[in-house]
Amino acid sequence: MFRRITTWLGISNKPYLNEDDRMKKFLIVGLGNIGTEYSDTRHNIGFKVLDYIAEQEAISFKSAKLGALTTMNVKGRSLLLLKPSTFMNLSGKAVKYWLDKEKIPLTNLLVITDDLNLPFGTLRLKTKGSDGGHNGLKDIQDKLQTTKYNRFRFGISNAFSKGRQVDYVLGKWNEEESALLDERLKVSSELIKSFAFAGVNNTMNQYNGK
Repeated sequence: MFRRITTWLGISNKPYLNEDDRMKKFLIVGLGNIGTEYSDTRHNIGFKVLDYIAEQEAISFKSAKLGALTTMNVKGRSLLLLKPSTFMNLSGKAVKYWLDKEKIPLTNLLVITDDLNLPFGTLRLKTKGSDGGHNGLKDIQDKLQTTKYNRFRFGISNAFSKGRQVDYVLGKWNEEESALLDERLKVSSELIKSFAFAGVNNTMNQYNGK
């Protein structure tokens, strides 16, 4: 299904995904910050979801332009998984680059992000919306010049005291959250696969609030 990848440097003119049918190509972007100090923080749940999928599918991320990439198939659909290396606040640059390079329709973009307004582990898929104060979403909106793109929000709750939001978001999962995380990652991976093969509306009906 995939064209053989001749380089992982991100500078080849050849696409990562087969060009035969654009509507069967998807870009799945997990938002996060690069660096070991951020690797297990709440703000990096986008990276963590994609890392979980890669482990389950026995695929590996490789460094490429503006991020780390890997590919997978889901029932005839071709998925390009991207972890931007631009840091959270410049996520839009990587998203736009890979959408354009792979000629992936905007309707087939899914951005995974943390959400303070949802209880821990709550999943919510939306087709549009504001950035909600999230700097990664804000930059994506700016680079794409639209708020109409699919985003998968993973609830991290707002269990922090006044003035401690940054510390909380960039903090590590607590013991209770860690114990429940694997199950939530499993359901998250199922949601992403459903998005690709069943469509956004069916997936929202099945998974929102689950």
